[in-house]
Amino acid sequence: MNVPLLDLKAQYATIKNENDKALADCVDSQYFILGPQVKELEEQVAAYCGAKYAVGCASGSDALLLSLMALGAGPGKAVVTTPFTFFATAGSIWRLGARPVFVDIDPRTYNMSPGFLEDVLDNRCAFNNGTLRSPDGDEICAVMPVHLFGQCADMDAVLEIAGRYNLPVVEDAAQAIGSEYKGKRAGTLGALGCFSFFPSKNLGGFGDGGMVTTSDEKLEAVVRILRTHGGRKKYFHDVVGMNSRLDTLQAAVILAKLPHLDEWNGKRAAHAAFYNKAFAGTKVETPFKTNDTNHIYNQYTIRVPDRDGLQAHLKEKGVGNAVYYPLPLHIQNCFRDLGYREGDMPESERAAEEVISLPVYPELTEDMQKYVVETVLDHVGAG
Repeated sequence: MNVPLLDLKAQYATIKNENDKALADCVDSQYFILGPQVKELEEQVAAYCGAKYAVGCASGSDALLLSLMALGAGPGKAVVTTPFTFFATAGSIWRLGARPVFVDIDPRTYNMSPGFLEDVLDNRCAFNNGTLRSPDGDEICAVMPVHLFGQCADMDAVLEIAGRYNLPVVEDAAQAIGSEYKGKRAGTLGALGCFSFFPSKNLGGFGDGGMVTTSDEKLEAVVRILRTHGGRKKYFHDVVGMNSRLDTLQAAVILAKLPHLDEWNGKRAAHAAFYNKAFAGTKVETPFKTNDTNHIYNQYTIRVPDRDGLQAHLKEKGVGNAVYYPLPLHIQNCFRDLGYREGDMPESERAAEEVISLPVYPELTEDMQKYVVETVLDHVGAG
């Protein structure tokens, strides 16, 4: 049996008529840049998340970049984040001339550890003329936790710790649209929330796309200006912005998919429950879910002792899988000038050696899941 990690064709087949009509309407209109579908999607995503505002942009990476630009990140500034995440989290900081300050993860959730965050801010940073500065002397301007794999970080603790220093919190919610923390949806917990509509996401388009959410009117206005070259009016520029407009075609596709999102997230959670039960009592460490969160399982990520051996076995047996992420950001070659070394983030480094993600997309059948479980346990062992 062949079980892919993700089957976008299977999803498309369930909503083909809706998707095709949405695309045809957009093509007929010939309104491809910031067309009416973009405004409609912004309103619907804001309502879905519970935010006052949403601003569409060209990608999830740009959502992070725009949010940090709105908060004044740049040379001489630093942003505190996690090294166990997709590159764009820290890449967006670096691109602005700011420096990432890394905080290790909670080994259960893979999200930013509040304890390590507190240690970094309280003990490794210092006040200088009323400003909190990193160990390298840069002004800390934001904290950016990641809601990894579809589960929100421990936001009460993160917000409390950041609040001691009046630091705004930017949520990297690229994998977490629909996830909840204590009844509030991802993207509404910090000052700004950042989403990705990359095709593999639980709400994906037919290409790149992103969204910034906020309930702060001033931040919304700044982000909206920045995404269109820094101008409110065509050819008149208040600041130096960028070209990061959400494609109208992408907005049309996402609008067609959005009404199905909760159902799809529910199926992902049901598949996760199936796996959890099947792997109980084995050497497979299943995802830890906190009582405070609604996990939407953008990925279903397990830990095993012989991860590389299991990955080779799964490939041989036709089971799709992926490692998110094989090398933490603090020891990536491109960030070597930050001065981090192996051993500085032990939980992130250990996770990178042990995690592997299994198929969890909504269209999986029970037989496919049984085959995945059998294949995993064939290698790992049942006890």
